[in-house]
Amino acid sequence: MTPESCNAFCAGLPATSHVVQWGGSDVWKVGGKVFVVASEENGHFAVSFKVSELAFEALRDHPDCRPAPYLASRGMKWIQYYRGDVMDDGELEDLLRQSHSIVAAGLPKKTRVSLGLT
Repeated sequence: MTPESCNAFCAGLPATSHVVQWGGSDVWKVGGKVFVVASEENGHFAVSFKVSELAFEALRDHPDCRPAPYLASRGMKWIQYYRGDVMDDGELEDLLRQSHSIVAAGLPKKTRVSLGLT
């Protein structure tokens, strides 16, 4: 996955918004809440996303992933994809879609309804 394909994928998810912040990272939100943070440093693409507790346990030892810097160290269940040796784009897209769903499910019902996420 590239930064461009990540942005295109996230833009296609329902009710998303995009900002560039935190030193040039692409930050994707649903209902004002972050579900993906993607960045490129020294030509290396990395993307962090929210996961369930079970997925966190499984992915923290995946060869392409690690607990997301800053976020996971604060007790949040966030994983960072940073290598790309084993996981294919389809698997990563599924994880980004799940992150969107997890964050959207945590929004107040009124917000979900107003965004068409029910």
